[in-house]
Amino acid sequence: MPSSGLVLEPGHVYRTRDLSQWTSNPARLARRLVERGQFKPLAQGLFVHPRKSRFGAVPPADEEVMRAFLDGPFVLTGPERWNALGLGTSAAFAAQLVYNTKRSGEFTFGGRRFLLRRVAFPEHPSPEWFVVDLFQHAEQAAADRDDLTTALDSAVRSRRFDPELLRSMAREYGSLDTQARVASALGAA
Repeated sequence: MPSSGLVLEPGHVYRTRDLSQWTSNPARLARRLVERGQFKPLAQGLFVHPRKSRFGAVPPADEEVMRAFLDGPFVLTGPERWNALGLGTSAAFAAQLVYNTKRSGEFTFGGRRFLLRRVAFPEHPSPEWFVVDLFQHAEQAAADRDDLTTALDSAVRSRRFDPELLRSMAREYGSLDTQARVASALGAA
């Protein structure tokens, strides 16, 4: 291994090409790091420098895996974010839902599944955007749209969401049905 200052960050996900700053043969360096236990392969050309805990190696964060894999804008969404909105959902997925600008399909990294979709999303998603996203995917969240509309009406009246931002997110990212349901909930605001 070269002695030119290779410092690996625990929990960081690397692509083979990231190693080119330390060597002229990044594939060989990656292979050596795997042999020495300093890298754990996640997929072809994608590795993590494991972070250790007292219980063993800690898998990399989903955000870290997507940062390295997509090398572009993305947003993690799905049940974890939808359930946190307090609109009565308690869904669970077997795969992490990821919106991005480059790829669609299902991918497995280090034994974890990611469902990637090329769709429009804001640069910095707000809770109001996640509300619209939940309405767009109510079936996958095992949620009844009428129940969601009633819960949103209550949440808007208790000022948990910004009405103007919610209306704007629905117009920009929601279907006509979602826009109508958001408008109905905002009618009471």
